[in-house]
Amino acid sequence: MPPLKLVHFSDILCVWAYVGQAPLLRLAERFGDHLDIDVHYCSVFPDTQTKITQLWRDKGSFEGYARHVRDVAKGFDGIEIHEDVWSKTRPFSSASPQLFIKAVELLEENGDMVPFQSRLSVKAAKILRSSFFADGQDISDWAIQRDVSEQIGVAFEDVCKRIETGEAMARLAFDYEQVQTMGVKGSPTYILNNGRQILFGNISYGILEANLTELLKEQDELNASFC
Repeated sequence: MPPLKLVHFSDILCVWAYVGQAPLLRLAERFGDHLDIDVHYCSVFPDTQTKITQLWRDKGSFEGYARHVRDVAKGFDGIEIHEDVWSKTRPFSSASPQLFIKAVELLEENGDMVPFQSRLSVKAAKILRSSFFADGQDISDWAIQRDVSEQIGVAFEDVCKRIETGEAMARLAFDYEQVQTMGVKGSPTYILNNGRQILFGNISYGILEANLTELLKEQDELNASFC
């Protein structure tokens, strides 16, 4: 029986995707080979300077948004937000770290055969999110990305080659195009059942698990009907 496919979209700078990271990894552990998680990235923060100063103009600009992010984190156990996040540490765009992740994807060998949580690109995304939200580092900076490369055991020069050739940009552009094609509204978005179910935003592990369990049950019943 083929695994269920979960298509996941997020922006690396989105606090809700940071909150949703642990449940996603937990789903991978829970369902194992029965679940195929297809990771993509969307562009919620293409230009943080323009976006935040405009949308939060009357609410304190970057300082106001920083308070909002800290308030979000208070509602979840184990979610750390460094005091400098958005108040002092202000990545210019999510495009840079997401391009880095796409370059790492290109270096994965037999990525589809490796458990989700062991994929280099998944490890890179997890470290990048932690580096920004928990450690207050600017993950759009290549120096930080170089450190992440070392942590996951990949030569940064190899990552840069995939960026220089345009391969990584092509993958990221494809992700952004899929946002439009699949009707993704924001970060994070979970797409199930061949696009018939779209869950967006702060979705708990329990809801995701229940949906996947029901889909697996329906798949089993369908297969049994053909026996």
